[in-house]
Amino acid sequence: MRTTDPRPGAAGEIRRIRGGPAAGSRTVGAGQARGGTWGAGMKIGIIGSGHIGGTLTRRLSALGHDVTVANSRGPQTLAELAQETGATAGTVEQAAQGSDVVVVAVPLKAVPELPAEAFAGTVVVDADNYYPERDGNIPELQDRSVSSSRWTADHLQGARVVKTFNTIMAQHLMEYGRPAGQAGRIALPVAGDDAEAKRMVMELVDALGFDPVDGGSLDESWRQQPGTPVYGADLDADGVRQGLAQARP
Repeated sequence: MRTTDPRPGAAGEIRRIRGGPAAGSRTVGAGQARGGTWGAGMKIGIIGSGHIGGTLTRRLSALGHDVTVANSRGPQTLAELAQETGATAGTVEQAAQGSDVVVVAVPLKAVPELPAEAFAGTVVVDADNYYPERDGNIPELQDRSVSSSRWTADHLQGARVVKTFNTIMAQHLMEYGRPAGQAGRIALPVAGDDAEAKRMVMELVDALGFDPVDGGSLDESWRQQPGTPVYGADLDADGVRQGLAQARP
């Protein structure tokens, strides 16, 4: 489940936004974003320890959340990340069990291998993108008859799936969080069918230092997939709204 793919939703390149903070600059910390219900103290599972999964393990642990991280290779391969962050290394089932939110950040082709029953009733953040050259030929995604997040939700029946973190590069997710109201704050689209789950995830996005923008339903989340105006663009909230509206199938 680990990936070295350098694209948004998979890894972290070094492309920098205009006017953005330099690499290594201080990111928004606990208490600097708007104080939402889910600002700190949540139990969060992260499936995948690659660029996005590893970054979210670092960021969410630093915000004071109880994080358990898992990958396909077993907890023993996560000792270094756990020691660095204070997160717990576990199995996929342990990461999902009792969590308020579980982030799935694995290559899309690995989603059918996940134990769907472990995610039933849980808010699942889909941070994945479909890349045919990596994930293979998935006909319904190739012809765009379904969005990749709908495809994921169909495999994780019973989960409350919300799509986000798939449009930003991992290095920017790590370094470019800013306090609410600060000029140049990057916005992230958040799509889902469950209004409460979406609200929870939007507050988590805000706590990480990014403006959450409602991206509509899971069926509308194609508007934030690769090749759309918002993908990898590091737009502000108005720019994301405009980009979502301008997206074409």
